[in-house]
Amino acid sequence: MAGTGIAMLSLGDSYTIGEGVAEHERWPQQLAAALRDEGIPVAPPRIVAQTGWSTDELDAAIDAAGITGSYGLVTLLIGVNNQYRGRDVDDYRAQFDGLLQRAIGFAGGRADRVLALSIPDWGVTPFAAASGRDTRHIARDIDAYNATAGQCCKARDVAWVDVTFATRNPEASRMLVADGLHPSPAMYAQWTALALPEARRLLTA
Repeated sequence: MAGTGIAMLSLGDSYTIGEGVAEHERWPQQLAAALRDEGIPVAPPRIVAQTGWSTDELDAAIDAAGITGSYGLVTLLIGVNNQYRGRDVDDYRAQFDGLLQRAIGFAGGRADRVLALSIPDWGVTPFAAASGRDTRHIARDIDAYNATAGQCCKARDVAWVDVTFATRNPEASRMLVADGLHPSPAMYAQWTALALPEARRLLTA
């Protein structure tokens, strides 16, 4: 616990860095703010994420970031770019599990301070429709990736939050930024609402 509150680290890709939204509108910042509103003193998160990163690229970026110390809450959301590039789910399993182990390490060895989010379904977006890809195939891939990630989390006693169903809601197509792909602040607010009960539980247990 740092002087400004419980230290938080968020690892991921465009969904964590909040492509197309202001810094305070990213879901990790919204989650930290929501926790503070409940009287849980969480500091603004440190984010290690970049648009386009796959699991192996995030792993390398973590090395480059030189992360030190222990965090009271660590979040992980990664894998959409693995799916986009057509990578094998078994490879994702091994790499995601490795990132989970790293996340637990950053949480001082406490799996009960790590929170993972599911991969959104980008196949429902205007970007996907314009790409010419089979959106049903994208959905099946996303489901397979999320099932894999959920299994890894269960095996390591890491909290798992499903946000994918929110991105498949008919209203979700109106909750995007100008690129027609990435979520708007309103969608991130929905993710925050879904993640908040688990984050609260982890930090007050």
